[in-house]
Amino acid sequence: MATAFKTVEPLEYYRRFLKENCRPDGRELGEFRATTVNIGSITTADGSALVKLGNTTVICGVKAEVAAPAVDSANKGYIVPNVELPSLCSTRFRSGPPGEEAQAASQFIADVIENSQIIAKEDLCIANGKLAWVLYCDIICLDYDGNILDASVFALLAALKNVQLPSVTINEETGLSEVNLKQKNPLVIRKHPVATSFAIFDDTLLIVDPTAEEEDLATGTVTVVTDEEDRLCSVHKPGGSPLTGAKLQDCITRAITRHKEVKKLIDKVTKSIKPN
Repeated sequence: MATAFKTVEPLEYYRRFLKENCRPDGRELGEFRATTVNIGSITTADGSALVKLGNTTVICGVKAEVAAPAVDSANKGYIVPNVELPSLCSTRFRSGPPGEEAQAASQFIADVIENSQIIAKEDLCIANGKLAWVLYCDIICLDYDGNILDASVFALLAALKNVQLPSVTINEETGLSEVNLKQKNPLVIRKHPVATSFAIFDDTLLIVDPTAEEEDLATGTVTVVTDEEDRLCSVHKPGGSPLTGAKLQDCITRAITRHKEVKKLIDKVTKSIKPN
């Protein structure tokens, strides 16, 4: 009976749970799904991480290459993020070029990198005006069950913390770069941005870490990104229900609490892995 009601009236089915301050999967409105992170799982990458948020599974691999810096930023390197939502992760996505959702997610990640200053691009400079690192950050969703942005930011941060770059010098005589693979250095992570997403129900009710089903039924979503100094790095709100100042402040307060949980988890996993 419940299954039939859910199929015919999914929103009404959800509202009955929300009235009791819980959700069909048993979580409270402010409760996140179980979160796990695994670092260094892709041996061919310079840094990698796999993050699971409930059933949503995202992997991030970072590949580092050397290139000439841009003329107007001679002392800076590049960070190039790319989010992929392949058809294998959910029936909602099609094969072929990246869809709207994947493009929006890639742009969101690029904004987070820029606004949070997770890495100073000057730190990626090898030789001023001659050589700099380019970090290609590929974030691929393996299983999609909502809240792709939180999982992607978490996977990116964990993967960047796992990166080991070889030592590169420029030979004065030949002008060519020389790579020493035996001497590797970690990236300097300046800030630790963490994303916290909320779905808005019936224009007023906020629930954290929405599943794919909850995202479909919601009247809007909002993602808040904070760093370890409780600084607001970005607020991403793609249309939908408007939020009052008080509701947004509530989201920011919850995001700061969530940041502490994620940072603790990431530090624990990072410490358990000894660099080669």
